[in-house]
Amino acid sequence: MTRMQGTLLVGLLFSGLAIAQTAPTLKTRPAAKPAATSAAAEVTTILPSEDTVNSFLFQMFGHDPTWTWKVNEIRPSEVAGLAEVLVVVTNAQGSNVNRLLVSSDGKHVIVGDILPFGAKPFEDARVKLEKGVNGPAKGPAQASVTIVEFSDMQCPHCQKAAPGVEQLLALAPEARFVFQNFPLPVHDWAEKGAEYVDCVGRVPAGQPANDAVWKFIQKTFDAQANITAANADEKLKAIATASGANGDEIAACVAKPDTKARVEASIALGKSVGVSGTPALFINGRNVSGASVEVQKKIVDFQMSQK
Repeated sequence: MTRMQGTLLVGLLFSGLAIAQTAPTLKTRPAAKPAATSAAAEVTTILPSEDTVNSFLFQMFGHDPTWTWKVNEIRPSEVAGLAEVLVVVTNAQGSNVNRLLVSSDGKHVIVGDILPFGAKPFEDARVKLEKGVNGPAKGPAQASVTIVEFSDMQCPHCQKAAPGVEQLLALAPEARFVFQNFPLPVHDWAEKGAEYVDCVGRVPAGQPANDAVWKFIQKTFDAQANITAANADEKLKAIATASGANGDEIAACVAKPDTKARVEASIALGKSVGVSGTPALFINGRNVSGASVEVQKKIVDFQMSQK
């Protein structure tokens, strides 16, 4: 439902708009192991407490009770010495996941993304995605460019972004596309939707790929407003059948523990490359979320020229 770049919280921090506190649901990871920066020094990531995060947000935005927040997760970031705090911010327009990067001394915060740096800044993410993707794919198997989308079936932003992704794929038929599940915890049936995508997209050994999963994804996006946590199984099973899959077999697949494990592996993969909201689109490891289709196509062409 969200995208980190152009994040809502950045606008809030600098515009003076306000949010108020709601009871948080928190996941906290232990501090990262010390990372050596030199022979004489080490950097340890110290995580801020939930109370400290909430106090900071209250001081920033407590003057306007029309905004609410929930601290979703506190964990070490990919940079030693910086803690990553994910905050779900809600207003009348919906919810957004926002990222805070807190220094270990607890005195400074950065809002937004950490960009990779170096001669080949996106190589690490490209390799992680190449090795870890487990979602449905289409396009040449040996393509020099791979486009990976992390998406949430309950996310209205993902629904709106879908035509742009299809436009990009039509402009770049030589690229390979992989759809990865990334259901957000703020959505009550997104995980179920991800499990259905996983099962519809699984092709038995020896059988050719089919278009059922792509039809299922689009039909589910189209039916978002009519799906609830209470009727998700019924609705998604019917959509699977309408997409050309065997609804009963798909429902049985969804109930299996290994299906949930594959969805969790997809979420972990997304987090490993910095995904905290959806939709998130990568071209050969480079996060291009929010860029226009024209810019994304130029990046595809550029990546192909590097091979």
